Amino acid sequence: MASPNSTFTEIVTTTLRNRSGKTADNVSNGNAILSMLKKQGGWQSATGRSIVQELEYSEGNFQWYSGYETITITPPDVFTAAEYDWKQAASSVSISGLEKDVQNTGKEALINLMEARIKNAERTMKNQVTNGMYSDGTGNSGKEIGGLQSLIADDPTASATVGGINQSTYTWWRNQTYDFSTEASGNASASNIQVGMNTLFLRCSRGNDKPNLIVMDDDYFGFFWASMQAIQRVTSTDKAVLGFNTLMFGNTPVVYEDASSMPDKHMYFINTDYLKLRYAPDRLFKPSDSVRPANQDAETVLVLFAGNLTCSNRSLQGVGKN
Repeated sequence: MASPNSTFTEIVTTTLRNRSGKTADNVSNGNAILSMLKKQGGWQSATGRSIVQELEYSEGNFQWYSGYETITITPPDVFTAAEYDWKQAASSVSISGLEKDVQNTGKEALINLMEARIKNAERTMKNQVTNGMYSDGTGNSGKEIGGLQSLIADDPTASATVGGINQSTYTWWRNQTYDFSTEASGNASASNIQVGMNTLFLRCSRGNDKPNLIVMDDDYFGFFWASMQAIQRVTSTDKAVLGFNTLMFGNTPVVYEDASSMPDKHMYFINTDYLKLRYAPDRLFKPSDSVRPANQDAETVLVLFAGNLTCSNRSLQGVGKN
């Protein structure tokens, strides 16, 4: 005998499975960091009780020597690992028995109804994951993804654990900062924004390792924009940021971010080579099976995510603030 919810299951589950890649694209296209990471192969699957990100925190053996001088061959301890918790998220697509059997009879009507709800689930997922990219990971009782406010902290000297490593204990595990209120003797403005950006960019650079993405809130983006208009307004829609309209700081795109969790008067200098979106392979915005509760006249499919944002080198990331 056919399942009583076979039509719903066929339409919703098949549609969602066919759209799972598109849903992931929609999420990445809604956020400059995620789109850059995806383009550079920074979306990586993970398994295990936690997400383990290997770190290289010092150099190996090297010495100048003369003649028969003893050469150190004992291997130093240069590797460790940061450990990040799994964070889970879901967006639901549901239909009641009345909607399915009475109000939207016919396969086409049902498809139209569910297509609208699927698009809403995708939009919701995109907005919430984008907000999570800038969070500190404490939202929703610590269940939210650990975003830039955690990985690129305003005060990297404070006693705080990031990836299982205390940043106050290990200086190599601290990100860079620039505080306009103390280093520029005042708040950021169009007249001093580029001085702060120059300083922070150099602090986040090591040889050829440099920030390849800068994100700003509306205040800082406005200051930077105004500072360039007296000379030349340089914009880009380069595919490196997948269509985002950007200004350019040298060769580095500068993107305005209006996510609700983006802190006011902040700019983040990001080296995406050391930033990853780690995810469970079967939970990358993929649909669950259809479920019909025993005590409810409704059917539901969940769009699921499990993963976290990880960083393997915080010293090459930076934040500017007032």
